Amino acid sequence: VQLQASGGGLVQAGGSLRLSCAASGRFFSSYAVGWFRQAPGLEREFVAAISWSGGDTYYADSVKGRFTISRDNAKNTVYLQMSSLKPEDTAVYYCAADHRPAWSIRRGAEYWGQGTQVTVSS
Repeated sequence: VQLQASGGGLVQAGGSLRLSCAASGRFFSSYAVGWFRQAPGLEREFVAAISWSGGDTYYADSVKGRFTISRDNAKNTVYLQMSSLKPEDTAVYYCAADHRPAWSIRRGAEYWGQGTQVTVSS
């Protein structure tokens, strides 16, 4: 499966953005999908994950209550709705997919897309 993230940009603190992860390839609906981010000089960190059905979601504590992950399997797309953005959310955001359960995807994934830059100004 090939993944392409989009939707990043520059936003003021307190604002919102919606990222999209579009997938090509067969059987995308059988993959769990996660979002990760990496800020300059820092390690990549897990942000959120969603099961193949969309029935189970998982979030990092730092984004819980502010970010929402969802998916539309008919469109082969996973979304990350980000609200109440903070300057510390600034990073390159990546989506990733794996056949393993969504709860385990925070440890890494098999397929990765290119990143999209999110910059939150104070």
